[in-house]
Amino acid sequence: MESIDTELAAQIRNDIILGTYGEKERLSEARLCDTHNVSRTPVRLALRMLEHEGLIRRSEGRGYFVNAPKVADILQAVLVRGHLESLAARLMSQSPGRHNVMPNLEAAIEEIDRLIDAGKMDDTSLRAMQSQNAVFHKTILDGCGNDFVGFTCSRISHLPMLEVGAMMFDRQVLSTADGIERSLFRLKIGNSQHKVIFEAIQSGDAVRAEGVMREHSNTMVEYIKVFEKRDEELTIKDLIGYSGLGVSGQDLDPTINK
Repeated sequence: MESIDTELAAQIRNDIILGTYGEKERLSEARLCDTHNVSRTPVRLALRMLEHEGLIRRSEGRGYFVNAPKVADILQAVLVRGHLESLAARLMSQSPGRHNVMPNLEAAIEEIDRLIDAGKMDDTSLRAMQSQNAVFHKTILDGCGNDFVGFTCSRISHLPMLEVGAMMFDRQVLSTADGIERSLFRLKIGNSQHKVIFEAIQSGDAVRAEGVMREHSNTMVEYIKVFEKRDEELTIKDLIGYSGLGVSGQDLDPTINK
């Protein structure tokens, strides 16, 4: 069970990212106490968490101002995560103990292949793919031997699309048979990259593991840029819809799905 302050921080974080609070809107402890029907202590603790995440900033007087992330911020954060994941792949390929967790990577790859071959792109299948993708990436982050790599990734994981193993799905594309086929092909390419990364780590080829992981991670940036060209003004809410999940893995309100 999460503590009250952690749950409260998640609720306020969700409201900030989804635009319930306006940019630079002032948040006071008293207001949040009334809104969430809690005492000042959990509110203060929750606000400190959100300040560390950069989602709010302390005002010169009392209270805080909202500092909601923008699409440009997400792009920058995705690039950072890509570099961290490619470093993790490099380090893991050099780790003598990497063979102990290789079965976890292999199992995730095989399960993604199975889901792709099933040819379904419904919510259950998409979430299963995302779950296995998370297993693959988290195994590398946890097994690289440098705790600061995973720790740094966790510091930005509260942002949309920055959860480990996050994937993008366009609901509009998935509404047609041709779109489903193209999306399945995209997933096959992604899992093929997983296989190359797996083989590079297994054989101890640090340069190849790092390079292919960087290419694989940067795919997210390319898709965001595609969506930016398609929409007149891409918003954070749009990105959450494309990710298929809500903030920090919470279920998404279906009214904002693409």
